[in-house]
Amino acid sequence: MEKKYDVTALGELLIDFAVNGESEQGNQLFEACPGGAPCNVLAMLNKLGRKTAFIGKVGDDQFGKLLKDTITNTGIEAKGLVMDKDIHTTLAFVHTFPDGDREFSFYRKPGADMLMEAKDVDAAWFQDAYALHFCSVSLGEFPMKEAHRKAIDCARRAGCMISFDPNIRLPLWENPEALRNVIWEFAPMAHVLKISDEELEFITGKADIKEALPRLFAGNTRLVIYTKGADGAECYTERTSAYADGQKVKAVDTTGAGDGFIGAFLFCMAKDGVEVDQLASLSREQLEKYLAFANKFCAKSITKYGAIASYPTLTEM
Repeated sequence: MEKKYDVTALGELLIDFAVNGESEQGNQLFEACPGGAPCNVLAMLNKLGRKTAFIGKVGDDQFGKLLKDTITNTGIEAKGLVMDKDIHTTLAFVHTFPDGDREFSFYRKPGADMLMEAKDVDAAWFQDAYALHFCSVSLGEFPMKEAHRKAIDCARRAGCMISFDPNIRLPLWENPEALRNVIWEFAPMAHVLKISDEELEFITGKADIKEALPRLFAGNTRLVIYTKGADGAECYTERTSAYADGQKVKAVDTTGAGDGFIGAFLFCMAKDGVEVDQLASLSREQLEKYLAFANKFCAKSITKYGAIASYPTLTEM
């Protein structure tokens, strides 16, 4: 049965300030780019023609209003977006290196995205959703962690596919061990777990994905996706595995690339109507097709600046 929303995502919605040239005085010019990993996933899915919904909190300030307008204009359902008059919208400044990689400086002590509460989450939001997607940025010891816990429980009860991308941002955590612990707390709640080559050893203590798999297949996890940037991507079920080459392009900005990848993979699964109890029996050929599509999507996105603005449409694919 087709769902009204292909993916509902929960977590941070913020402004990424990215350098875009210099002023006449030689000062860096920053462009205010709507971002936040969960919403990036939704935006790219909307560009591919799917229906999505967002759950989170922003400040009732100019940045929060910009974000609400942006997701609404993108076609994302915003009924789960809370606007708070007492706290500011989170900001992130992005520094991009010559190879297209980047690092972040966050301004959120606290930010509105941290303060959504479990009581703000409505179980009805998940009754007509195919999947729930979330990341680790909003899983610190603040109210949003409990909002995640409730959302995941409601989604599970509604039969949703649950997808988790740790999307590690160490500058947001005073203690790396706390981040590692919370990832292991929430990862077993997900049916689909995406992890990158840059994150694998930090999370699992293993540098080899095959050595890490026995631990990654914990709890409800049935599918592990392992991304390796330009070196392609792999995915594993407990019965089979698949690999697809990366596409070689000149990277301009990798912001949002991982979000684009998991979004593209979820797009393929939703389009094919893959249910939770079918994950373990996905064929190598299906998985290779999904990986190849996600790699192609990422390759196109990193040739442009920004996250949401860089994502191609289905026609452009």
